[in-house]
Amino acid sequence: MREINLSFLDKEEQYIFDYVAKQASGSVYYKSGNNVLLATLAVDCDCIVEEDFLPLTVQYIEKAYAAGKFPGGYIKREAKPGDFETLTARIVDRSLRPLFPKDYCYPTQITIMVLSADNDADLQLLALNAASAALYTSEIPLNFAVNGVRIGRIGNEFVVNPSLKEMEQSTLDLFVSGVNEDLLMIEMRTFGGVDIQTPSNPLSLVTTLMEDKKAEFSANELTEIELMQALEIAKTHIGKKSKLVEEHFKACIKEPLELTQARKNYICQSVQEFIKQGYLGGLREILAELSKTERHSRLKAFAKQIVQDYAKSNPQDIEFLEQRVNETLNLQKRAMLRAMILQEGIRADGRGLKEVRPISIETNILPKAHSSVLFTRGQTQALVVCTLGGEMDAQSYELLTDKGTSKERFMVHYNFPPFSVGEAIPIGATGRRELGHGNLAKRALECSVINGDQKTIRLVSEILESNGSSSMASVCGGSLALAAADIECTSLIAGVAMGLVCEGEKYAVLTDIMGLEDHDGDMDFKVAGSKSGITALQMDIKLGGLSTEILECALLQAKEARFHILEIMESAKEKIVLNTAALPSSQTFAIHPSKIVEVIGQAGKTIKEIIEKFEVAIDLNRDNGEVKVSGGNKEKVDAAKEYIIGITSASSDKPGIAELYKVGDVYEGRVKKVVDFGAFVELPHNYDGLLHISKITSSRGAQASDYLSEGDLLRVEVLSLNKNKVELGLQEKLSK
Repeated sequence: MREINLSFLDKEEQYIFDYVAKQASGSVYYKSGNNVLLATLAVDCDCIVEEDFLPLTVQYIEKAYAAGKFPGGYIKREAKPGDFETLTARIVDRSLRPLFPKDYCYPTQITIMVLSADNDADLQLLALNAASAALYTSEIPLNFAVNGVRIGRIGNEFVVNPSLKEMEQSTLDLFVSGVNEDLLMIEMRTFGGVDIQTPSNPLSLVTTLMEDKKAEFSANELTEIELMQALEIAKTHIGKKSKLVEEHFKACIKEPLELTQARKNYICQSVQEFIKQGYLGGLREILAELSKTERHSRLKAFAKQIVQDYAKSNPQDIEFLEQRVNETLNLQKRAMLRAMILQEGIRADGRGLKEVRPISIETNILPKAHSSVLFTRGQTQALVVCTLGGEMDAQSYELLTDKGTSKERFMVHYNFPPFSVGEAIPIGATGRRELGHGNLAKRALECSVINGDQKTIRLVSEILESNGSSSMASVCGGSLALAAADIECTSLIAGVAMGLVCEGEKYAVLTDIMGLEDHDGDMDFKVAGSKSGITALQMDIKLGGLSTEILECALLQAKEARFHILEIMESAKEKIVLNTAALPSSQTFAIHPSKIVEVIGQAGKTIKEIIEKFEVAIDLNRDNGEVKVSGGNKEKVDAAKEYIIGITSASSDKPGIAELYKVGDVYEGRVKKVVDFGAFVELPHNYDGLLHISKITSSRGAQASDYLSEGDLLRVEVLSLNKNKVELGLQEKLSK
């Protein structure tokens, strides 16, 4: 067992190696404050993966006991991972993946378990620290350790590794991981907000928010220059942490495994020369095929033709010929694609390096949906649908570090059905990729929504065709869907995916990459924002790291593309015709908090009557007196609002029951409601009195419904007055 203690940015970290889980290829028991995480790594050395992908799986698991909680739901045992766990696993995976050699083929499992957690812990950063330490000191021969840093922004100051309390004030969430000063992964978003000083009167605060929020609300976009400044700060701290880790951890690195097995390599010189002699022209022609599906079909037919031709010319050399041709052809395809870009400045589909594919936009094509947008860019097509709701429609969730449940009022759900890429596979459960893409679109759009805490919004992006950049199509379509639902936003938000081809010192940044360029390129860099700046960004790099020069070039090129797309979107926005027949109406207004109880009424009677009478939904905030009325008919919503204002205004002058009734008074009234313990009888002056079962019959076990029905006319006497309750006695049943 080895113990390493580090101090970084005034925080103490303790790494204990080979303390627990000693049969794993690497393990670390990691402590920071009251937070304890166990990260383990296991390698299957006996069964290599022949397919061309890195067989790495990362799991991040939060144990409820870590915060002294029970798992939620009926089953008191941790089950499938929550969204936060999945997204955290993706952050760790994307940070560590670039470290592995390209030909690494051993199934590798990294597991991070949270065993103890503070309420103020940045568990994503801690998870990366633990996983990176387990990997760096494991039996897998790697030369570097990944380190991460989170940057916030409070006011105009960047804050390094802010606490969760500081993040509540931050307008920026930038998570960066890297090796030394090379960047490997970036996740960034901004938070929209409005700076209003809290007045002493809570009612005036609600009024101020409703009247001034649109004028002062900002999406807090980050300019390209500001982002570069933040990334420089991140790089500096990652470099310092990397040096610290490598100095202290080298003595803890295990003896490396002898990874002698390798995937079968079918690329051979003879097939390569054969293809070069007579087939490069045909390959280039296929690469220029605009349709992704047709390109794939023609490549298969082309490979089959080469197999037949080669077999005729070389009948003695046909062992594994099909595999050899396929792998060699893929190698030539990749080399040709990259050479066209770097040497000729031309892409496979004929576009220039900075050119965006043709865009078409249709709005509100679904008659019963609140709003819908069909956004098509090249061969990527997203149908984005917006649904509006009230507080009851919000998604409840609880994070491990939360003290209670929270409400998610803005949701983006991204669906990627197999038919979007021509695959004959049934649609299954939501995968990690779908969850990640939906989260990226949410981060890009949420900051732009004004008064987002007063409504529940669900955006669903159905990817109908995909040839690259479907998440950014979801952002563009989602922003327009918000506009088509008549939701106030600071501005339209557009997104674009950038790519990179790099050979030595020579590189080219690509705008609006398609699937082929994503597969054979070196970077996937998604940028979303408005004309004022960037609202969300995600970068994954396949190289060992990314220089500042390339990153700055990509950001400026993305800005040009974003402005171009925004112009097309603004033109489409001007032509939007609201789907008023389906669009719900809502009214938000304020009453005095003390009047909320009058809107609810005795046992909820008043609010139920309003809901039934006007066919609306009502959300009440007891703390500040905010009332939200929503429904499918604007006239009924307006009428419900006026009714509520009327009863709360009238109640100020409404006399109490002691002024209206006296003990011994006799009235005639009809039975309004029959319950087990008696009946409520309508009285003059808009009050109800309770006629208890004991005043109807002396029989034990009898129910009021045995003697009375709704609508019966009774003569009753006032027996007592208690606060706002009138207790009655029965004198005579007059009629049905």
